[in-house]
Amino acid sequence: MFNIISILIGIVALVLAIPSAIPLLGWGNWIVLPIAVLGAGIGALSSSNGGRNFCLIVFIIAVIRLSLGGGII
Repeated sequence: MFNIISILIGIVALVLAIPSAIPLLGWGNWIVLPIAVLGAGIGALSSSNGGRNFCLIVFIIAVIRLSLGGGII
C-alpha cells in the first residue's frame, strides 16, 4: 500500500517538475523537492523499492535542474 502511495506522490512531483524545466519556471522545483522527499519517505516504509526509487529519481532531476539554473531560474 505504501508503495502505491509513494508512486502516486512521485507522479504528482513529476507532473510539477516537467513545467519547471522551462526557463524562468525553475522556482517550481523548490515545490517539487519536498514532495519527492515525502514520497521517498513513504516509499521507504514499503517492502518494495519501486516507489522510493521513482521519487528519488524525480528528486535528482529537480536538483540537477535547480543547479543548472543557479537555484532560482
